[in-house]
Amino acid sequence: MFDESLLEDPDALERADVHGLLRGTAAAGARVRTALRLAEEAGVTELRPDGQPRAVLVAGTGPETAAVADLLSALSTGSCPVQLLHPTGPTPQQSRWTLPGWAGSLDLLLLLSTEGTEQGLTDLVEQAYRRGCTAAAVTPPKAPLAEAVAQVRGLALPFASLDGNGGNSGTPDGASPDPGAFWALVTPLLALTDRIGVLNAPPSALHTVADTLDAVATRCGSAVATYTNPAKTLAAELDGSLPLLWGQGRIAAAGARRFAAVLAGRARRPALSAELPAALTVHGPLLSGARVTAGDSDDFFRDRVDEPDTLRLRIVLLQEAPDQPGSAAPAVREQAYANDTPLSEISATAETPLDTAAELLALTDFAAVYLAVASTERP
Repeated sequence: MFDESLLEDPDALERADVHGLLRGTAAAGARVRTALRLAEEAGVTELRPDGQPRAVLVAGTGPETAAVADLLSALSTGSCPVQLLHPTGPTPQQSRWTLPGWAGSLDLLLLLSTEGTEQGLTDLVEQAYRRGCTAAAVTPPKAPLAEAVAQVRGLALPFASLDGNGGNSGTPDGASPDPGAFWALVTPLLALTDRIGVLNAPPSALHTVADTLDAVATRCGSAVATYTNPAKTLAAELDGSLPLLWGQGRIAAAGARRFAAVLAGRARRPALSAELPAALTVHGPLLSGARVTAGDSDDFFRDRVDEPDTLRLRIVLLQEAPDQPGSAAPAVREQAYANDTPLSEISATAETPLDTAAELLALTDFAAVYLAVASTERP
């Protein structure tokens, strides 16, 4: 059960936040700065590439890997595709990856691991070496994965752990969730892919991203009242609903997909994501079906005491900027109104793609954490 009154009591929120999710989310800007410093010390800014790779392949364990690949793809110039490699196996430690048949010396393999002990990733490094594929990894120093990458003359970039250095664990107890792991993983790769011309993310831009994350943390902090706190407001709106997360633009769509994953992983809440304008068609039957069902079951005399709680649909529109020419936002509002479906809107105010991504991801991260912390059943 979600206790909305808890959102207005910062002290109670801190006591309920047994895993330190709010503190970890608020420290995202610091994680970016630490990750960038460690990457620079590892030599990322000294790289002198001959040109950009034909393709970038991304492999790793944990829920953040897909989000990292998604963001890199959304920010890329389009001349170099970014492809996520999906593992097989029952557990992360037993997972195995296989390079595509076409992968070779023109391609770059990026590996992500907060532990660096997965044998499947080490084996993938060996595959890349046999194919002539360059490998780079974000992983704790001295971990088996880091050593494997160093042996094939790849680039091992330290994972910025919670202690501010490249430690072997991203969490204090090895089991609690690390809300800053995403930024600790993606920041070194943004710096690397900037150097090889896949996207535009120079050090100055990454420092600005850290400032953007700090600004969102100030707006969405636990001491800020719900009525002026967009993350608390969104969390309260999402309680008891099945969110349909619709992204307008490539970055917003990537943000919607990550938001769905974070809601599931941290708040144990289901959500569906889709990119506009296709979302209007893909999720349209859900909206019309929910309206028909609600109309058929509206029996004034039925016994509601023993009825189970049901999830109601809510559209969440994520936009990279307020309505632009050609935006599907007006159609979203019309469809929400026509189907009597509540609508939440989130529009970034940042000027660059990187800062837009940081703003949308940080705000939705805070919303998911508030849902998790203020719920009786917490992860």
